[in-house]
Amino acid sequence: MAPLQVIGASWGRTGTNSLKEALAILGFRTHHMRAMYENTESHPDIFKEAYENPNQPVDWDVLYSGFDAAVDWPTVSFLDRLIKYYPDAKIILTLRDTESWYASFKNTIVRVLESDISPADTSNNALLAKQVREMVRTLILDGLFKDPERNKTRKALNDYEEDMIKEKYEAHIEWVKQNVPSERLFIMELGEEWDRLCNFLNKSVPKDIPYPHTNTRKAFIEKFQNSAKDFHHEQ
Repeated sequence: MAPLQVIGASWGRTGTNSLKEALAILGFRTHHMRAMYENTESHPDIFKEAYENPNQPVDWDVLYSGFDAAVDWPTVSFLDRLIKYYPDAKIILTLRDTESWYASFKNTIVRVLESDISPADTSNNALLAKQVREMVRTLILDGLFKDPERNKTRKALNDYEEDMIKEKYEAHIEWVKQNVPSERLFIMELGEEWDRLCNFLNKSVPKDIPYPHTNTRKAFIEKFQNSAKDFHHEQ
């Protein structure tokens, strides 16, 4: 598999899973948070170590072995390094209104971060799921959810945390716009279809295949609740 040709620059809950599915239709094998749980060689421990030690060299080709595109976390946490390591990769920034994004993030990803249960937990990958949770809690929002005591005692994000999270989300978007060369960057609004994306990637628009719109908030929550039932049933 060739080095990364496409890199997603956006945080989760901005259509990253839909983009992953779209890229698959266009012929890319795309790394996504879900791939971390599905592949026992996904190296969540190395991603975590790379985040905690930003000055240490990383063999990104090993971490992304078998993939030629990558979106969502953990990739987006290393965007500054990856756009330099893969200078020919095209960068896609999917946008979502801040308030809409925060509402979705709070009711999906935050619920997972504050729990010992993941939507991807299964009885045969408990160790891997634990490693991925530790990685995610370290990467997302500079480790806001890393302290297990915080997750046990807090029932909701407070106003300060809410404002801080929204500011970080908007600051990340501005960083991408300011630091990724315009000729490499495609900005895609949530809900867009194929045309502009395919033009950017020099791909033909798939015939009679609608652009995928997947992993809605409802679907995410239902998967999380089903995992919780399975988890407690096994205890």
